[in-house]
Amino acid sequence: MTQKGRKLKPIYFDHCSTTPMDSRVLDAMLPFMRELYGNPSTPHQSVGGVANKAVSEAREAVSELINCRLNEIVFTSGATQDLHVDFDSPVTFFVGENGSGKSTLLEAMAVLARLPISGGGLNEMDANHAFAEQSILASSLRLAFIKQPKDRYFFRAETQAHFASLLDQRRDDPDFRANPFSRYGGRSFHEMSHGEAFLSIMQNRFEHGLFFLDEPESALSPQRQLSLLALMVGLVQTEKSQFFIATHSPILLTYPGATIYSFDHGKLERVRLEDTSHFTLTRDFLNNPKMYWRHLAAKGPMDDP
Repeated sequence: MTQKGRKLKPIYFDHCSTTPMDSRVLDAMLPFMRELYGNPSTPHQSVGGVANKAVSEAREAVSELINCRLNEIVFTSGATQDLHVDFDSPVTFFVGENGSGKSTLLEAMAVLARLPISGGGLNEMDANHAFAEQSILASSLRLAFIKQPKDRYFFRAETQAHFASLLDQRRDDPDFRANPFSRYGGRSFHEMSHGEAFLSIMQNRFEHGLFFLDEPESALSPQRQLSLLALMVGLVQTEKSQFFIATHSPILLTYPGATIYSFDHGKLERVRLEDTSHFTLTRDFLNNPKMYWRHLAAKGPMDDP
């Protein structure tokens, strides 16, 4: 490399193997190589708690430095370079606390399946009806199919109001010759309640194919959630449909034979329904609400229960 006749030192971007470690990095890492060497992803806090806290603080520092969201930062190591997951169940649930990354992964999978990040089907690829951001995680993943799905759809609860407005805009557009509501129940979603609109999309748009649902229960009553489960059962029984669902709903999680992945404790882990906090907390609360209310009433308005 030269600049105005002056020879410059080569710049290597393969930082792992060709660039010496900065002394400040070495100083920061040495305690974790000598005394605090616990795995930050272990559920045993006595072993990896300090390391986990350090990783979280590092993520916050990088997030502030480059102005991005925490869940957009993925630290890789030997434990994740060869991460491979086979989704062989017709119904797979992603569960975890808010901000744990379940919706981020679902979004990335939908984008890799050539679906719009704002939600919808193939007809909405260029619509940009909610936001124009990109899935950073999608660039680091590869999604492979044994057989390409006949149809696909990304149901994203947080953007459904924007999607409803998009269909209304198409209805009012003289250049849009088709009926925009023909696959969605025949009328504008703005004429329905949120729950009615959500269920109308599912009952009318979902046929055979691949479906990604991000928190579909957010506007559904318990009875409507049962309607969604019944719809899923009918589609799965044809052996031509597969569902990936990020959810907080213990009702949906009861789907027989479904695979559940938890994003809690800083790792992707396959769990049983009975081991999810969604199931145990709901069960225990309904069995003894007075005990929980004594605890809640003793807390301040901003305290975490």
